[in-house]
Amino acid sequence: MLDLLIHNASLADGRRQMMVAIENGRIAALQENPQRLPAARETVDAGGYLLSTPFIDAHFHLDATLSLGLPRLNQSGTLLEGIKLWGELKPQLTEQALIERSLAYCDWAIARGLLAIRSHVDVCDARLLAVRALLKVREQVAPYLNLQLVAFPQDGLLRSKGALDNLKQALDLGVDVIGGIPHFERTMEEGAQSLRLLCELAAERGLPLDIHCDESDDPNSRHIETLCFYTQQLGLQGKVTASHLTSMHSMDNYYVSKLIPLMVEAGISVIANPLINITLQGRHDSYPKRRGMTRVPELLAAGVPVAFGQDCCMDPWYSLGSADMLDVAHMGLHVAQMTSRAAMRQCFAAVSETPAKILGLNDWGLTTGQCAHLVLLQAADPIEALRLRPARLKVWRSGKLIASQSEACSSLNLPGRPDRVDFHR
Repeated sequence: MLDLLIHNASLADGRRQMMVAIENGRIAALQENPQRLPAARETVDAGGYLLSTPFIDAHFHLDATLSLGLPRLNQSGTLLEGIKLWGELKPQLTEQALIERSLAYCDWAIARGLLAIRSHVDVCDARLLAVRALLKVREQVAPYLNLQLVAFPQDGLLRSKGALDNLKQALDLGVDVIGGIPHFERTMEEGAQSLRLLCELAAERGLPLDIHCDESDDPNSRHIETLCFYTQQLGLQGKVTASHLTSMHSMDNYYVSKLIPLMVEAGISVIANPLINITLQGRHDSYPKRRGMTRVPELLAAGVPVAFGQDCCMDPWYSLGSADMLDVAHMGLHVAQMTSRAAMRQCFAAVSETPAKILGLNDWGLTTGQCAHLVLLQAADPIEALRLRPARLKVWRSGKLIASQSEACSSLNLPGRPDRVDFHR
């Protein structure tokens, strides 16, 4: 007898009236509804709603989350004031407070059907307090959420005294990925040097790289070119991610026509952060005012994998957020003007299928044999999910229900009109 049977489900690829059979935490069968359903300990009628793999946040800062107002608010709303604020807050951090805020955010994530997060963690504090705290969080949430940690020298690998040693120590403690921020070094030359050191370290340790790269409005911030060079030189193809890349928004088309093929050759993946990029970039512009998000449609057209990240939630950089990756995809769709049916589906994939590949989650997907990590949304398809950001009716981890929500609707009391509205067409 099956453990769980889900039927009458719609899938993100357009298939409808589908049945998913789950046994021992894995997908045992995926097919059209048969005339007679097999026996199962629990049967769920999806009612034609969308059954998807869970959402994935490919770029986040869990060490800073829910710290809004500590030690004060970001009055200018700029990236640089946020970094300054974080520097003021670091000496006041305690391990227990970090753990509590991180776990609270993970609770939000589960409720939203967000079951994997890649979080950057600052290593420029010699105590490595945030690293030790998030390693404990990673262990605690492991039964229900994949948490990857990136050793991130927030204040610059070379600019911050001891950052390289701290980063290596963080890796020794068990951090998963190597991070960097070349555009925040003192000079372009030191930025390039930091990338060489980080790429050499990745090759030496056999670890992936995820670099905050060219998060700037300056079209001459071209560290992505250097990252491509060292990726190829050291044989790191397929292991390197460039996050943000906002300077590409300001580059001329001729240079980008050279740059994107270099990225393809190097096997670079990209993570854009629509909520934060559109909020922090273009701050020095009057009008016309730049949007700031990287060139998502052009990168996708060239075959570069592009995922979306939440980046920040109620922290020194961003006062909003609620762990809803459909909010992120919704903003990405609008900023990049990705309004064709195919492009909107790409935006849904940017918070589900694509980041699974970037993060190396090989046991993740809606195919037979994969772990039964699933979310049932109150929407008919990915485009309706982006429009409504609907209720996550059920969230399963390895076939076990870990979160649920009632269907959302509003009651009406109008003569001659329906008594309820659920916003579905």
